[in-house]
Amino acid sequence: MKGTGVMTSGTRKQALFLATLGFFGGFAGVAVFGPLVPSFRDLLDLSPVAASLLAATPNLTGSLLRIPFGAAVDHFGGRPPMLILLSITIAGFAGLLYLLATSYPAHMAGTYPLLLGLAVLIGCGIASFSVGIAQVSYWFPKREQGGALGTYGGLGNLSPGLSTMLLPIAVGGLGMVAGYSIWLVILLAITLAYALFMHDAPVFQLRARGITPDPATLVELGGGESIPSGTAKAGLLTAARVPATWALVGFYFISFGGFMALTGWLPSYWHAMYGASLRNAGLLAAAFAILAALVRVVGGVASDRLSIQFALAGNFALIFAGLVMVGLSHDFGVSLAGTLAVAIGMGLQNAIVFKLLPIYVPNAVGGASGWVGGLGALGGFVFPPLMGLTTALVGGAEAYARGFLPLAALVLVALPFVFVLDRWNRAHHLNLESTA
Repeated sequence: MKGTGVMTSGTRKQALFLATLGFFGGFAGVAVFGPLVPSFRDLLDLSPVAASLLAATPNLTGSLLRIPFGAAVDHFGGRPPMLILLSITIAGFAGLLYLLATSYPAHMAGTYPLLLGLAVLIGCGIASFSVGIAQVSYWFPKREQGGALGTYGGLGNLSPGLSTMLLPIAVGGLGMVAGYSIWLVILLAITLAYALFMHDAPVFQLRARGITPDPATLVELGGGESIPSGTAKAGLLTAARVPATWALVGFYFISFGGFMALTGWLPSYWHAMYGASLRNAGLLAAAFAILAALVRVVGGVASDRLSIQFALAGNFALIFAGLVMVGLSHDFGVSLAGTLAVAIGMGLQNAIVFKLLPIYVPNAVGGASGWVGGLGALGGFVFPPLMGLTTALVGGAEAYARGFLPLAALVLVALPFVFVLDRWNRAHHLNLESTA
């Protein structure tokens, strides 16, 4: 695009499509590795702790790496960090595929350390989330970021649900090696398309030429008005000094961490509470995940057009009501309605958090997205043990239902901080009635 005599490459729509595509490919890693863990557990005679560590490693790696890789966007732009993460994921998945082709199932003895290493590599793709968030934020002006970031996060979050449904079909029809090979080819194609056609926002293109940009010029060139602080360290420190960053970390810890935890918890809940078959329990869990992802898109688009002043509190209220419904219900219909309410509330909250992020931290979106995306995602590891402990203490047929109540209690703990953040808004003259 051209502005004030300067030419830049790429467009907002192109950047949004390719960033979403990259995140979609990277985030699928957790879904394609997870189904193998039960087989590895049986073949290697793993203890419950060793098996759970293997299952959790991709998520843990990806969540923690969101922090430095998200911050790196403020210095390098999004393209180099995204390509590094996708390349590492490809290497990990190629290694896993080689192991399956040469050693599975008869020669797997002693491969546990190797499997942990491959899980670490495959989990790197999950960190692509915070890279793409910052990349899209720098492409779009603030008045359009809700829809752009909601679309990015929502469509990208469809990846695990779709992979979970489609992978068994591919493996069942073609065999394990061929089925997993298809996914590797898709990831290679995604990475190649991203490498060939993705361009970083105008602010980074101008910096590479030694040009000091100003917000008005950046918008004229088709980008966003935010100018990053410069280095990854500076981005993290700048974001860390803003109290709103930590409020958003806590909110995302509940909404996205809860989304991840419940996606894994719901199959066991439906099976134990209502006797659903494993297939139907999985479909019900997939419906929860897909609804939350799609609602995130709708919520992001709506946040560009409607006031979001009371959105955080309203979404938490919906999440709380749904969790209590599920936690106390003995009726399948009521429980289903409760889980769908939670999915809608979490999807909306995930969208609002990242709509607010560039408003609160405009000069360190990468650093802020790293903190929020990385630490927030850790809720997916904290909640399952908490829910499991509650289930063990309660016992009986209703135990899995009561496991939802600790998460509901944490929502109540978070609610006062919504009003603290509202006072911070007023003190800094931030008007969320208008999202422009």
